[in-house]
Amino acid sequence: MLKPGPVRALGTMSGTSLDGVDAAVVVTDGEAIAGFGETAYRAYAEEERAVLGGALGRWPGEAGVAAADEIVELVHAEVMAGFASIDIAGFHGQTLAHEPRGRGTHQAGDGRVLAGVLGVPVVWDFRAMDVRLGGEGAPLAPFFHFACAKWIGAQAPLAFVNLGGVGNLTWVDPTRPRPEAAGALLAFDTGPANAPIDDLMRARGLGPCDRDGALAARGRVAEAVIGRLLQDAYFLKMPPKSLDRNAFARLSADVARLSDADAAATLTAAAAASVARGLEHCPRRPDRLLVTGGGRKNPVLMDILRLRTRLAVEPVEVVGLDGDMLEAQAFGYLAVRVARGLPTTCPASTGVRAAVGGGTVSAPAPSARSVPD
Repeated sequence: MLKPGPVRALGTMSGTSLDGVDAAVVVTDGEAIAGFGETAYRAYAEEERAVLGGALGRWPGEAGVAAADEIVELVHAEVMAGFASIDIAGFHGQTLAHEPRGRGTHQAGDGRVLAGVLGVPVVWDFRAMDVRLGGEGAPLAPFFHFACAKWIGAQAPLAFVNLGGVGNLTWVDPTRPRPEAAGALLAFDTGPANAPIDDLMRARGLGPCDRDGALAARGRVAEAVIGRLLQDAYFLKMPPKSLDRNAFARLSADVARLSDADAAATLTAAAAASVARGLEHCPRRPDRLLVTGGGRKNPVLMDILRLRTRLAVEPVEVVGLDGDMLEAQAFGYLAVRVARGLPTTCPASTGVRAAVGGGTVSAPAPSARSVPD
């Protein structure tokens, strides 16, 4: 299906923060990264975000899901149609519900629609096979993180920390030959990250996020709240492990009586404390933390992370990567791996029983649903 050697793969990501759709090109053969290409971003409008937010926690056929599907497909089609000379695309969709030990995992959006619109093969539904085979279905970026560690020439174990709506960590030993090799990876969700902060800001009418940590910088951390959070059994559970966006929804109640600034400071510290606790599970303490996702732009969060981990904590830009687009690039990379029969998860990344390639490949075909130009 794909020509030999490196190809131009377009990946997309719409994260749990519900801010919008990232799209980015990576040039790869599914193993090594040969280069990076164009990027684009399309923010969700408030009314679109409201529909998606209303569908969180819901499953196919339930109220609001069809409307969420339509928004996800329309917005992705709009963004992805702006890229030229693409060989394959990876479409993550929008996670609405994630219960790997329950009902499974549910991402809004149908890759067949996008294949029909774009005229190239689209790989989607990346998580379902992993969950069916006993895995957590998340996080999915670790194999790409391994490739990134090779691309930057790392020689010692390091960790990639993604601070999106939920935090996740990938520990990488770049001296190993392949991501599925024994001892190459360990990956897991660390705990709440930006989602509780964003929810606080919106609930109190303070805007969509705490830009630059300005509100948190004026507050004091309620350490009792952090202490209660870290007593949760999740932090003792051995990885791999994963979380739903609202797994720690009680944090909102815990800070309800705090001032705006103190609540923001406490939730920001909670994100950092979760990562610090997660480092206790790593096979060896990493030399550095490379941070991706929106949290790296919050200097208060980054400073607290340095304080609580006592490690070098840097945005991924210091090694030439794009922290806004890393996850989108990951799904382009994973799409190539799926198309070429390579694994995308392994026991150390999701807890799946064996290394497995997850994803459905949809060839271009006319769409049954009307998607405007």
